[in-house]
Amino acid sequence: MSNFSMRLALIGLIVFSAGGAIPASAQQSDCNDQTLANCPAERAAQKKRPRVTIYPRRVYPGPNAKRQCRSWLAREYRVSGPVIVPQMRCWWE
Repeated sequence: MSNFSMRLALIGLIVFSAGGAIPASAQQSDCNDQTLANCPAERAAQKKRPRVTIYPRRVYPGPNAKRQCRSWLAREYRVSGPVIVPQMRCWWE
């Protein structure tokens, strides 16, 4: 076992053993029968987001539609310097 692996195992053992050392008072939540508003689960239930349904827009080209494209060369800035790359946009008419 290498030195790094031994250190990693030792750190994992320390972290794992410290997990049980949390006092019981810190593990209890603020929930009780009178004030459920302090309970994290109840707070999450109260703040539910409204449901939004998104319907995809289906636009089919007609039987005589033709695809039109426009192409050009554009400069992109990269780590190695500016590079000329081809670009293209297409649509149906």
